[in-house]
Amino acid sequence: MAAHGGIDLVQVVILLAAGVIAVPVFRRLGLGSVLGYLAAGLVVGPFGLKIVSDPQAILHAAELGVVLFLFIIGLEMEPQRLWALRKQIFGLGVLQVLACGAILTVVGILLGFGPAVAFVFGMGFVLTSTAIVMQVLEERGELATEPGQKIVSILLLEDLAIVPLLAIVAIIAPTGEGGDFMSRFIGIGVALGTVIGLVAVGRWILNPVFKFLADAKAREVMTGAALLVVLGAAVVMEMGGLSMAMGAFLAGVLLSTSSFKHQLEADVEPFRGLLLGLFFLAVGMALDVSVVISNWQIIALSVVAFMLVKGAVIYLVARITKSGHAEALERSVMMAQGGEFAFVLYTTAASAGLISGPTNNIFTATVILSMVLTPFSLIALRYLMPKRQQSMEGVEQIPDGLHGQVLVIGFGRFGQIATQPLLVLKHRVSIIDNDTDMIRAASQLRFKVYYGDGTRLDILRAAGAGTADVIMICVDKKESATRIAELLRDEFPLARVYARAFDRGHAIELLNTGVEYQIRETFESALTFGSRVAQALGATADEAAEVIAGVRGRDAKRFELQQMGGGITAGRDLLISNAEEQAREGGVSTTGPDEAETGDREQV
Repeated sequence: MAAHGGIDLVQVVILLAAGVIAVPVFRRLGLGSVLGYLAAGLVVGPFGLKIVSDPQAILHAAELGVVLFLFIIGLEMEPQRLWALRKQIFGLGVLQVLACGAILTVVGILLGFGPAVAFVFGMGFVLTSTAIVMQVLEERGELATEPGQKIVSILLLEDLAIVPLLAIVAIIAPTGEGGDFMSRFIGIGVALGTVIGLVAVGRWILNPVFKFLADAKAREVMTGAALLVVLGAAVVMEMGGLSMAMGAFLAGVLLSTSSFKHQLEADVEPFRGLLLGLFFLAVGMALDVSVVISNWQIIALSVVAFMLVKGAVIYLVARITKSGHAEALERSVMMAQGGEFAFVLYTTAASAGLISGPTNNIFTATVILSMVLTPFSLIALRYLMPKRQQSMEGVEQIPDGLHGQVLVIGFGRFGQIATQPLLVLKHRVSIIDNDTDMIRAASQLRFKVYYGDGTRLDILRAAGAGTADVIMICVDKKESATRIAELLRDEFPLARVYARAFDRGHAIELLNTGVEYQIRETFESALTFGSRVAQALGATADEAAEVIAGVRGRDAKRFELQQMGGGITAGRDLLISNAEEQAREGGVSTTGPDEAETGDREQV
């Protein structure tokens, strides 16, 4: 039943429920959130349970999710950073689009389509799904990495490519006027004028406006203004003949250096996530199962042929541009599908009479199926690809006969600080680590670090564990630290071992393996931090030092009790009784037992 005003709240509730149920399930299965949304959309759509009857209307509304997503990406792309990517955007991006477009057009002709239709089919498939790829990169935390930046650059160029592609469709369409080139030039001029106007507004108007709104202290107005900027830029760019997504991206870039950047991102983020999920739901709903069934041979052949050929060309382009095998293969699999801008191109071609309605349905189904298959392809790649090997360039293996007074295993944040007093006192320190990037970075600071995995007995022998006066275990993984401590206890029982502990339980575990000294990695820094806060609240330095000494003493008693077998509960009871006693003496409040049991659960 529709609500007053024509809004069907039942459909809204069902769409939200479908996403809320499907996405966590699919993520738990390791299939990703995108596939969860697509599957949910297929189930509730007109070709599933028929709960939603007009997926195209939802798809048009949900495209705002892609718009907002590109705005947030634009906020992270400061002009200097974007300028630094110019070679990748207009070099790597153009090369991939042209190569894939030419080969896929040939594939379309081989599949039986006419040259013009094959061109539209192939070029539409070239336009990778920005939403899917960006979502995958964001979930992996790879947007800021070098391979991620290359993919982002290519996606930006593909988004730009929709403009000339739409112009080409208008020219080659049978209804197009061959001599109407003046309108084409006018269209190009309007597009350029739109971009220049938007840049001018962003350069001289937006910051003063947001400053005025911020001074008004109205949070909801700031949120409305953020949405106005994004959607306004998208609409203006669309009116100028460009894509809405590019307008939003350009608005983000223009505001990337603004002092209101983080406020804008926080205001837009909730809408972006919700609408982007709705976009994937709508794509799943738009998959016409009847079209797939009646044309399954040509659709299946097209999906397989286009994804394989496009993936192969992307791989070759990546290798030609000096990307490694693993990076090239991952890029080819991630970008082998068609994308949302293909729908725009195919619809425009159908409206212009270049392709028929049934052909448009076949092309659209091909793109949607390729988008559905992408998460599965990425999962298969993850399991089939061998584990990435670290580059050993500029890294030295442990030489024979390495000796030092102190052997340091692990040279991360903890190890770097812990070794500095020893180096100042002129002790001979040997350092090993198995992170090649860190070793290269350390060499630039004139630290000599050798490559070696401390969990291997042969590496410990070669590193001089048998002759070192002290061995420092500074690795950040507690399983590795425990394993190294056990090896040292069994093979070098006379070694004096000092270890970094992850938490209280790990500290007890290390002591049980025979280490001479352990320290929990955050304990002392937390005490210092608490002391400074106490002084900021009015305590004198002496009072703060006395309180910290009391905390340290009670912690030592509790730790000793737990090590002797009293367990966490006994240690916690001692903590509570001591805290209550101190509170009675000092006249301060303290948490009750229920509150004391929460938080870190005695893990510090």
